[in-house]
Amino acid sequence: MKTTIAEVHQYVGQEVTIGAWLANKRSSGKIAFLQLRDGTGFIQGVVVKNDVGDEQFQVAKSLTQESSMYVTGVIQEDSRSPFGYEMLVSKVELINQAIDYPITPKNHGTEFLMDHRHLWLRSRRQHAIMKVRNEIIRASYEFFNNNNFVKVDPPILTGSSPEGTTELFHTKYFDEDAYLSQSGQLYMEAAAMALGKVFSFGPTFRAEKSKTRRHLIEFWMIEPEMAFYQFEDSLKVQEEYVSYIIQSVLKNCSLELERLERDTSKLENIKAPFPRIMYDDAIKFLHEQGFNDIEWGDDFGAPHETAIADHFDKPVFITHYPTKIKPFYMQPAPDRDDVVLCADMIAPEGYGEIIGGSERIHDPELLKQRMDEHNLPLEAYEWYLDISKYGAVPHSGFGLGLERTVAWITGVEHVRETIPFPRLLNRLYP
Repeated sequence: MKTTIAEVHQYVGQEVTIGAWLANKRSSGKIAFLQLRDGTGFIQGVVVKNDVGDEQFQVAKSLTQESSMYVTGVIQEDSRSPFGYEMLVSKVELINQAIDYPITPKNHGTEFLMDHRHLWLRSRRQHAIMKVRNEIIRASYEFFNNNNFVKVDPPILTGSSPEGTTELFHTKYFDEDAYLSQSGQLYMEAAAMALGKVFSFGPTFRAEKSKTRRHLIEFWMIEPEMAFYQFEDSLKVQEEYVSYIIQSVLKNCSLELERLERDTSKLENIKAPFPRIMYDDAIKFLHEQGFNDIEWGDDFGAPHETAIADHFDKPVFITHYPTKIKPFYMQPAPDRDDVVLCADMIAPEGYGEIIGGSERIHDPELLKQRMDEHNLPLEAYEWYLDISKYGAVPHSGFGLGLERTVAWITGVEHVRETIPFPRLLNRLYP
């Protein structure tokens, strides 16, 4: 019976065959312990010389790190293993003997590991991070499908930008200028007017020359847009969504979080509702904390966000930012024209902004005025103006950055470990 490591719990006491790679091994006289992986998980294979004979035992002892094989044996429960099971091996069939595998069980420098990212992904730590990433994606689809959102795919090549073109990658689209998308938001607004509640999930690109632990050049975003949803409605969806993915990871990735040595007590109580602080009050709070480098009208940097987040034990919404530091499409507050109906969700533990969202302008005249103030070319955005000209309704949306969210939930320090093949300021390989 062929199976996978993830499914061995169904075959306790039975003999099965698994296609696997050797992650590590050790031997003790007449017993060899094989640390096996198959992509779905890790399991220990125990090879006893007296049970398998000299020839098979020598095959097992000669295996090198990352050699591939079919391994056959009986599955048995093992209370000493975090996984809970091990295999009593009866046969090893070598497929490929790996020679001089470059990543050995010792400390390697970050640049070396990044140069070998295609192999580093095989390690237990990276495997655990990718499994958590996958669970967040799975839970996201589940949440939005359960709440009657429709998945829509916006284009990656665009002729304009929702936030200006200063941080966009430029390319030629035959005889026109084009850009790699930094957000699908404008297109998702159009889709919301057709389908009500929509969400997208795809890659976005920022030509921002930043080297911080929170930044990638290419990253993935989940971007919902909702017709007839005002600012408060959107905040409720955001906190329910983040609560949902946190609880899904805790439920389905407990082994991975343990492997990453994540303190799950900091995640277990993260359930809606989340605290809020208005931008005005956040500035006052920072001044009280000794941050005299920021004034009203400035955007927050990483130290400011961390100081605010450390005051709470859940993600916190910072709301009502100044109009002048936010994009053109955000709806003004009803009682003030100097702030807009927007919010950034700041994750605890220094992970910074994971969601940015707002109510969108639906008054065509105001929208055109804002576009003029931002010197945006009308011909490039005429289609976007049509959204508010024909049947305008209040609508809101937000974008969640997947990699920052993965970093926070896993406790990983740098986002470069939260995406399979990171694109950084000075890295386009492998």
